[in-house]
Amino acid sequence: MSREEVEETIVPVESTDDLAFYDVRKAPFHVYGLFFDEEEGVFRRMPKEAAERVSPGVLLRSTRSAGGRLRFFTDAERIAIKVKYAAYCRLNYFSEAGANGFDLYLDDRESGQSRFVKLFPFETDSKEGFTSEIKFNSRKPRFLTIHFPGYAAVSELLVGLPKDALLKPGLSYKPELPIVYYGSSITQGACASRPGNAYENIVCRKTGIDYVNLGFSGQGKGEAEMAGYIASLDMSVFVMDYDHNAPNKDHLKQTHEPFFKIFREAHPETPCIFMSRPDFGPLTYEQMQGRKDKILETYRNARENGDRNVYFIDGESMFRGPYEDYCLVDNVHPNDLGFALMADAVIAMLERIRLHRDFD
Repeated sequence: MSREEVEETIVPVESTDDLAFYDVRKAPFHVYGLFFDEEEGVFRRMPKEAAERVSPGVLLRSTRSAGGRLRFFTDAERIAIKVKYAAYCRLNYFSEAGANGFDLYLDDRESGQSRFVKLFPFETDSKEGFTSEIKFNSRKPRFLTIHFPGYAAVSELLVGLPKDALLKPGLSYKPELPIVYYGSSITQGACASRPGNAYENIVCRKTGIDYVNLGFSGQGKGEAEMAGYIASLDMSVFVMDYDHNAPNKDHLKQTHEPFFKIFREAHPETPCIFMSRPDFGPLTYEQMQGRKDKILETYRNARENGDRNVYFIDGESMFRGPYEDYCLVDNVHPNDLGFALMADAVIAMLERIRLHRDFD
């Protein structure tokens, strides 16, 4: 593709002496896991109208860009980004890079997997936004992915490239239908050191399967309205992981199976993975077991009714082993090691599902 052909597709919105900045909302860029709300001027994970039907907390958090990914191809030796925030997040126990940063990955065309390059540098007081750049050692063609932050709300993202650089579409995911994750702050990505280390991003990079992150910090409570929205989506697999935000086991008993039934009515054959919480506290073991029993009840009832497309991941088993004391930041939220072990558990379950269903 020539430079002239590229310019027919996308025109720079800003320029410096040596870089042209492009709006990522326009082809050949492709943003996964998010859409842009023109009226509100912010990237979203679910429509405003649907979020309003669930709760004020979900409405607020639906503008946080967890799970967003930008993919493109270029031969540029310099990749710059210009970011504007609609909201910046600072939490005492959370890496600001994980909450507000963007990181860059190199995508392999043959395997579909991705390798970490670098976090885009930024100042921790960059609450309005920032401009940053990553330089490679050489100029050559590369497929790239940029992860959006887990907790910031992003109103604008521009990518800057040298003015003579090629710009083409990035790799696409296979299969085309994504995995949909629903859950809590852990699902949203707390407390990954950078966005690419949230467990869903790890699963995505290792499997090449697209996904949508519907984790809402403190707000994953299994509402019927959320179940109805999720039931309206197309997906390859559904991961149901809101144990952490259910106030108690009685809440799970009242919401978990009804939530699944709303989903299952719309998706009679779609694999559904139930997950229980992986953390150690502040609950007692008896409380954790009581909650897990309610999730297992949904699973067992489905199996007894002939549903062979349900699966269960025991959260208690995820961190078990020689490094179990190294997996959590605050006794609840995983660090990067914890997220890697969560990703391993999900990938193992996806492999089990693959034996029964075709992901190609």
